[in-house]
Amino acid sequence: MNDLSLVRNFSIIAHIDHGKSTLADRMMELTHTVEDRKMKEQLLDSMDLERERGITIKAHPVTMKYKAKDGKIYTFNLIDTPGHVDFSYEVSRSLQACEGAILVVDASQGVEAQTVSNTYLANDNGLSIIPVLNKIEMPNADIDEVCQQIEDILAIEATDALQISAKKGIGIEAVLEAVVERFPPPTPGKDKFTRALVFDSKYDAFRGVVVYMRLFSGRLKAGDKVQVMSTGESYEIKEVGIFTPEMEKCPVLEEGSVGYVIANIKDASEIQIGDTLTIAKTPAPDALPGFKEIHPMVFSGIYPVETSDYEKLGASMDKLRLNDASFSFQAESSIALGFGFRCGFLGLLHMEIIMERLRREFNLDIISSYPNVVYRVILKNGDVQEIDNPMYLPDMSNIEHIEEPMINATIICPTDYLGEMMKLIMERRGDITKTDSIDGHRVMLTCYMPLNEVLIDFYDKLKTISRGYASMDYEYSDYQQSELVRMDIMIHSEVVDAFSSILHRSKAESRGRQMCKSLLDVIPRQAFAVAVQAAVNGKIIARETIKAYRKDVTAKCYGGDISRKRKLLERQKEGKKKLKKIGKVNIPQEAFIAVLKTNTQ
Repeated sequence: MNDLSLVRNFSIIAHIDHGKSTLADRMMELTHTVEDRKMKEQLLDSMDLERERGITIKAHPVTMKYKAKDGKIYTFNLIDTPGHVDFSYEVSRSLQACEGAILVVDASQGVEAQTVSNTYLANDNGLSIIPVLNKIEMPNADIDEVCQQIEDILAIEATDALQISAKKGIGIEAVLEAVVERFPPPTPGKDKFTRALVFDSKYDAFRGVVVYMRLFSGRLKAGDKVQVMSTGESYEIKEVGIFTPEMEKCPVLEEGSVGYVIANIKDASEIQIGDTLTIAKTPAPDALPGFKEIHPMVFSGIYPVETSDYEKLGASMDKLRLNDASFSFQAESSIALGFGFRCGFLGLLHMEIIMERLRREFNLDIISSYPNVVYRVILKNGDVQEIDNPMYLPDMSNIEHIEEPMINATIICPTDYLGEMMKLIMERRGDITKTDSIDGHRVMLTCYMPLNEVLIDFYDKLKTISRGYASMDYEYSDYQQSELVRMDIMIHSEVVDAFSSILHRSKAESRGRQMCKSLLDVIPRQAFAVAVQAAVNGKIIARETIKAYRKDVTAKCYGGDISRKRKLLERQKEGKKKLKKIGKVNIPQEAFIAVLKTNTQ
């Protein structure tokens, strides 16, 4: 039997770039989990994109053996979690699989926005927290100040916070000892039924879906039939094992352990994060708490620049979805951009990562349409529709009102830039609900604002205003009624679907002007004048005119009566008038790419 008192399940939580993966590297080195010759920086961040950006996208568990000072050998199960808000549901499931969390704070930067939100998540799951100050070797590290911040903002006792340098390997053994002393062992199951929490999964081309799970009660071995409690489907286990950090097969998984299960699951969408696995013969009466289906929050159309790549794009998205069940897509076509896919993402970083992976791993040249959120449209007859594409918005005369998704954002910025930061939030229709001073130099703003306003360039503006020192984190709140309209761009009196967007009435005019101006430069001139117009509910709110080419028809007249020149000019005028009625404006692909890029940068 597995001695639970010698098991510790814990996670490391931190803001981006505070040294979470580096600390995990040092722990694995010290416990000799990985041979020295195989060791490399950020070992758990296996994806190129993760290593390049210095962020963790997927959760990576690892099992380590540690001989403590009391002479006993302990089993440590470390779950390295993603740090970004888009993946906060995955983080909360990973934290549910643990009994403790190591909170890493950069001693030179102090408490940041994601430090706050991740600590709240750990508290919600009832975890014991050990504060750790990293990067103490930095010349600008201010240990006393950061300890004060941890106590004031996070309400965590920081007098016994551990001081380490993960890069130099200072103080790592003290962290491992603290894990033994301060984190509780797993509690034994309340009954003999098997319950395992799924906190992640990945797709293996040869073996199907590999399920990452934490066993709360019972045991699992190859040959058992397991049932997924949310769907009721049953599968036969082919293999169980642990991570070291590669997958290592073992005969049985006992309660309290963290490992993987390979069953005959062919598609990642058959099993969801937060699900409970149980034995099919004697299923547990109740599932583990906290499971919820995750719905995409941001939608965008993704189209291949070369139409011939459409099939390849579909196949590539299928492969990506095998590893990431929260990414959804369906085929759609646009008059302007041809065939493509309407994709749903958890947030902006998620969208950026998917697009970058499509470009990089599958060598595709793609373009995305304007990102949209899901609006709730309440019709006059009482029906409620959820709209994520402006083209499907019903006629305004049938709409009672439209509601948009709101977020609660936490922004931490230096006091010097507070005025400009407040101005930016007000411009984006946000309300500042609370301001807290962190220390003499920084403030924490809590604000309530529409998700739609954060979509495009809010984060860039935030960084520009604060010279890169501000950090932001947000969580989805609720829906709120708002005065939203659909703005169409008309070229030569024809609506171009790819440029339509839903936005607040107060922003429509300036946005319309900006769109018309940028189209003016990229649409080629015709033999007749072309009107580029922005319209809201049929009313034109902005207009630019692309001037016509004008042939000098009077060039062949030299001298002679004025009436001859007038006659030629009149004939030209008639021809242009006729052409304007029957002429069509072909908008080149480059024009779409140029405009969509300027609007989504």
